[in-house]
Amino acid sequence: MDIINKTNSKNNSEIADARVNRVNQKRKFLGIICGILAAVCYGTNPLGALKLYAEGMTTNCVLFYRFGLAWVILAVVMIFRSRSARSKESIKVTPKEFKTLIGLGLLFAVSSLSLYISFHYMAVGVASTILFIYPVMTAVIMVCFFKEHLSWHTVVSLVLSLAGVALLYWSDGEGGLSTFGVILVLLSALSYALYIIVMDKSQLRMSSFKINFYVVLCCALCMLAYSLIGGYPLTLPKTAASWFYVGWLAIVPAIMALVLMVYAAKWVGSTTTAILGALEPLTAVLIGLMVFGEAFSWNLALGIVLILGSVVLIALKK
Repeated sequence: MDIINKTNSKNNSEIADARVNRVNQKRKFLGIICGILAAVCYGTNPLGALKLYAEGMTTNCVLFYRFGLAWVILAVVMIFRSRSARSKESIKVTPKEFKTLIGLGLLFAVSSLSLYISFHYMAVGVASTILFIYPVMTAVIMVCFFKEHLSWHTVVSLVLSLAGVALLYWSDGEGGLSTFGVILVLLSALSYALYIIVMDKSQLRMSSFKINFYVVLCCALCMLAYSLIGGYPLTLPKTAASWFYVGWLAIVPAIMALVLMVYAAKWVGSTTTAILGALEPLTAVLIGLMVFGEAFSWNLALGIVLILGSVVLIALKK
């Protein structure tokens, strides 16, 4: 009888282990799909931005309505979460958390504004690829200011990314890219790198929905202040197409990318998610080539490969 019980117990354990393995494999598969979709969603930023520019909207209007609409959607989500018996998440924060969220909002606003302005000075694919050196910037800042060990991965990644930027700089004909445009994209990448570091070091204990509820609100208010101080008028989108692309920017590269990225990091880890993020600039490059007829060159291709290689190297290190 004991032998039979032990045999049954072993069989039940094996069945349970097999069931857990199937669930884990399914989550890994779904995590990879979420990581791919998140990167592709975020890579569609130029599609909405350039379409709205063609409709006559200015950069400050595009970003104000993008953040404003995204905040309204997040506010609705937070209302449901606060009433949900499962989450019951309040929108209340402590003064310390509020200061951190304001700082994150300011950094994200600067990153978005400088990137969207750069679209006026260079091809969107090039801009999005240069922006993708932010993981390398993050690693360098952590070494310089937080005493992280300087590994050969970081050094090689920095050299590869700088070489890639240099190639992209001279990929747009004899005169090269706009220096001001490159500076804007580098400012955007630096701001986003600082955003990631502040997010990591602050250790905010709240959901990504709650964090972005405040961050997006701060971004919308920053765009409002930028418009008023700079004397740039805020005009409503005038056509159905304009409203469609405003909604696109608010939902696809913002909220959908955010939610999908959370699930990807949860199910396959940050390293795999970071590597899949390489599809973000590739999506922007394809949109620039196929939708807006931007020029292609071997310098552009090699520059993209070098920058993506530097990011993958940093991701594999972690």
